[in-house]
Amino acid sequence: QVQLVESGGGLVQAGGSLRLSCAASGRSFSSYAVGWFRQAPGKEREFVAAISWSGVSTFYADSVKGRFTISRDYAKNTVYLQMNSLTPEDTAVYYCAAEWSGHGSRWQNDYNYWGQGTQVTVSS
Repeated sequence: QVQLVESGGGLVQAGGSLRLSCAASGRSFSSYAVGWFRQAPGKEREFVAAISWSGVSTFYADSVKGRFTISRDYAKNTVYLQMNSLTPEDTAVYYCAAEWSGHGSRWQNDYNYWGQGTQVTVSS
C-alpha cells in the first residue's frame, strides 16, 4: 500500500516557478514509477511527466517539455516536479500517482495509487 500527498501548489505570476512535492509512505515506494497529471477546470485530466523507479527514464508531455523537470529523492521518499516559465495554461489541480511496474507510463489507467491533488494557479 502506498499513500501519496502532494504539496507546493499556490498562486504564481506568469513566468514564475513552483516546485511540487509528492511525499509517499510505504516501504516499497522506491520500486514504483511516479507520474504527475493535471486537470484544468472543464477539462479531462492529462499526463504531465513521469519518472521510472530507477530515475533513469523520464517522460514529459510536449506542452511542458523544456519547462518542467521531474526528479526523485529516495532518502525522502519524495518525487518533485520543478515547474518553470509558467503560463496561465498551466493552471490546474496537479496529482501525483504511483505505478507498481516501475517503468512509468503516460496512461492514467496504468497507475495504482493517487494523491488528492494540489492547486496551481498562474495569473497573467
